[in-house]
Amino acid sequence: MKKLPIGISNLEKIIKGNFVYIDKTKIALDLIDNGAGYYFLSRPRRFGKSLFLDTLKEIFQGNKDLFKELYIYDKYEWQSYNVIYLNFNEISYGNPEEFNNSLIAFLNAEAYKYSIEFKTEYVKDMFAELIRKVGCNKKAVILIDEYDKPILDNIENKEISKKIRDILKSFYSVIKDNDEYLKFVFLTGVSKFSKVSLFSGLNNLNDITIDKNYSTICGYTQSDIENKFKEHLKDQDFDKIKEWYNGYNWLGESVYNPFDILLFIQKGFVFDNYWFSTGTPTFLLKLIENNNYFLPDFDNIVADKTMLDNFDVDNIKIETLMWQTGYLTIDKVETVLDNRMYLLKIPNKEVSISMFGVLAEYITKNTTYKEYSNIILKSLLNNDFETLKTYLKTLYSSIPYNLFTKNKMYKYEGYYVSVFYSYLKALGLEIIGEDVTNKGRIDITIILPETIYIIEFKTDGKNSLEQIKEKKYHEKYIDRNKKIILLGIEFDKKERNIVKIKAEKLEK
Repeated sequence: MKKLPIGISNLEKIIKGNFVYIDKTKIALDLIDNGAGYYFLSRPRRFGKSLFLDTLKEIFQGNKDLFKELYIYDKYEWQSYNVIYLNFNEISYGNPEEFNNSLIAFLNAEAYKYSIEFKTEYVKDMFAELIRKVGCNKKAVILIDEYDKPILDNIENKEISKKIRDILKSFYSVIKDNDEYLKFVFLTGVSKFSKVSLFSGLNNLNDITIDKNYSTICGYTQSDIENKFKEHLKDQDFDKIKEWYNGYNWLGESVYNPFDILLFIQKGFVFDNYWFSTGTPTFLLKLIENNNYFLPDFDNIVADKTMLDNFDVDNIKIETLMWQTGYLTIDKVETVLDNRMYLLKIPNKEVSISMFGVLAEYITKNTTYKEYSNIILKSLLNNDFETLKTYLKTLYSSIPYNLFTKNKMYKYEGYYVSVFYSYLKALGLEIIGEDVTNKGRIDITIILPETIYIIEFKTDGKNSLEQIKEKKYHEKYIDRNKKIILLGIEFDKKERNIVKIKAEKLEK
């Protein structure tokens, strides 16, 4: 049985060390042969971008023997190119000066490899000189990993991130100016900055992020899981594994996050949030809180390509950030006239449970959310509305007073709904926020094994239960052969808490 390549992004180590390797060289060969030459790929963290880039490096350096058992071995005309490989995980970027000096150190190290002496001390000019001298006899290859990391890791400090962005904008502009010396260019990162803000000088990049031909360039497919990991996953529930860890989609076949699968096997088949826990999105949490974002809207996000593509320090959209960082993925594509729209969704159970667990804690500043969630869930399962009211009141009364006064959130019905939604979503329940019917939108629909709850929240003194009945929201679910319960939850703004819960059962 082959070993698990946990945290290994070096192809040579994987091949020679007898680790599992999912062959991506067919895709690599297609990129090399199709003539475009300049590529950009965005994928969330820990998806295998670095390993794919290292695979390209080994191909261009002509290390044919590494590929004996791989697709590309007898299909590529092997030759060696000079490769400039820049990994921004290895560059310091605490402030602009440190970043600039770290880039100079990298360029000097590359120049030493090729016995080059620079005639300038400016980063942009040094990079241009390196490209020309490395690619003068035979064209060079540029591979840049995590191109956006210096900006993203300083995103909470706009002044620093803007200055670093400007350094990078100048740095990347050199590439197109030296096209005659280059054979192939490939950049990877998490985010896709707008061409105006970062790539104005590199506008010939072929963005393959949501190109269906390259949807599986990173990640594991269902076939990979069932075949390459067949021995490792013997007797495991493949449907449940898929529910937890599959679902990431870039217009083609959906894939698994490799880190999840490798840790799931290594930890003894325990379902847990392996990928999510490697980087809690604190900046995203602050963005959601500061914008009073209505959390059930995550069930109904529609985006055009501009929204998916454009990310910038000056204009950060929550939905764009979540899409690019992997907390949202493409569910469906709809074309209305000539407009292509993307319907987004949370990719899988791991992300849903983990993200809403963190949000539940963050937006209420309450670390005991699981205790409340479990009791609320039991009361829903048992149709115990007195217990439900008691614990919901306890939940809302536990929220610090300053949260309401600071943002005047008590005025917003959406805040109460968001809290309820995130607490139950963190349990992995099937919950639909802003559930669309032909008569309007249901605030929240909860689908349990035997019961469907149609829930309406009100803070304006109106009768929430009557609104459900008047608009006949329940009719959408009549054919489900489940008991339907209409649930009206009413709040008092002064008390900042629930004053009434009204329920009505409809028979199957």
